[in-house]
Order: sequence, then structure tokens, then C-alpha cells
Amino acid sequence: MDLGKWQYYKQQKGYSYARLSTLSGVPEGTIRKIFQGETKSPRWETIEAIERILLNDVATSTYAGIEPEVSMVRESALNYGTTSGGYTLEDYYALPDERRVELIDGVFYDMSSPMIVHQLAAVTLVRQIGDYIDKKKGSCIPFVAPVDVQLDCDNKTMVQPDVMIVCDKNKLTKRCVMGAPDFIVEILSPSTKKKDAFIKLAKYQQAGVREYWMVDLEQQRVVVYFFEDDVIPAIYGFDVEIPVRIYDGELRIDMRLVAVDLTKAKW
Repeated sequence: MDLGKWQYYKQQKGYSYARLSTLSGVPEGTIRKIFQGETKSPRWETIEAIERILLNDVATSTYAGIEPEVSMVRESALNYGTTSGGYTLEDYYALPDERRVELIDGVFYDMSSPMIVHQLAAVTLVRQIGDYIDKKKGSCIPFVAPVDVQLDCDNKTMVQPDVMIVCDKNKLTKRCVMGAPDFIVEILSPSTKKKDAFIKLAKYQQAGVREYWMVDLEQQRVVVYFFEDDVIPAIYGFDVEIPVRIYDGELRIDMRLVAVDLTKAKW
């Protein structure tokens, strides 16, 4: 719990104790005692409820460069007759090979062909990851899209992260990765930004992904979530090396190389 941060965002949002109580479900008296310093160690459930109101939309909107909208923002789904969440992997595999989509909770999301800079960035990232793993003779395997990931091991979701690391080889099947990768990078584009920053963020965290990066080429910044420890993300520019937390920071991704790629591609 970072009380200073809570106080800052409470002030920024203009919440009274009563309003924060209504939104979070935490009794107003409890909130007052926490903010006034009388309660030093509130229960975890209380912390989680308050941070869900104060911090979550900050993490997924301001940091990601997206204006906050309703609680669940969905991009336009494919019009295959319904968007009610009724599609399954049977429908996914029945689509034409040239039609690239993701299936998330029974809803199809169209995936336009990535731009050259998008591909350059993905290759530069996965090359650095692969070099590190090879040097350390590690057992984890890096992948670059398109690779199917049956994220929840059910028949309602299949995604294709731009870059990922899978450390449990038992998750690798002939057709797809079955279960959550350890590390995922999504490279944002105008057509995928909301999906990556809202829908996929929640899905990845719930599925057990340990670390999730959102790389914004236009804004030249990286939003890093390490779900095992952090409540809000860390934000980096393209002028630094970013530590990969699943490797305890020993692997550092040099974003300056991505910046060079953007220059080469005349971004």
C-alpha cells in the first residue's frame, strides 16, 4: 500500500471519502482511518478494493495513452452474425486461412496486417530475448507472431501475442500454446490499442501471465506490468534498457535498438 499515491489519485479524481466508499464497497469509516493514518495495515481485500477504484483506470488509460471509457472497452468485433460471445474454437478453425482474427471470450476481433515498423520491432525484441536465452543455455522458448495461444485452455479464447516467452514445454502442442505464456509483448497499433490495453490486459493477468509489456511505437514508450508484484505499471521510454522481471532483471531489452528500427523504416 502506497498511501501517498492513493492520496494523489484521490485528489486528482476529486473523490470524497463517501464517494470512494460507494465505488469500492469499503466502509467510509475504514477509508477515513486509512487515509488519516490511523490504520497502518488494512486487510488485503480492503487494499485491493480501493486500488481497483483509484489505480486501475490510471494504469490502463493514462499510462497507455488511451482515454478512459466505460469499464469494459471493446473494439468492433467481426460481423459474423453475432457479437454476443457465442463463438468457439470450432468457428475459429473454420475461418478462411487468410482471415487473421483473435477469439476472446467467444467474440471475434479482426487483426489487420501489421505495418513494417511493427514487424521490425517484434523481430528486434525477440532477437534480444533469444540471444540471452541461448547465452544462458536456458530452457524457455521465445516466439514471435503469428502463434496461436489457447490462453484459458477452454474453447472460447485464442490469441496471438506479438512476442512471448514460454518456459513450460508441456504447454507446447502441435497446434498451439496451451495455457498462459510467462512473458508477453503486444506492440500497439491504432487498430489494436484499446484491445491490448483493456481486454487483453485483464485476460493476461487472469490467465496467469507473469509479465506483460505494451510497446507504443508512436509515443515511444513501454508500459510494463509485472503481475506477481506490481499494482501499477512501470513506464519507460525508448532511450533505455528495460529489465525483464521474470529473469530478475538480468535480461535487459535495449529499446534504443527499436528506436533505430523506427528511423530506418522512416516512421
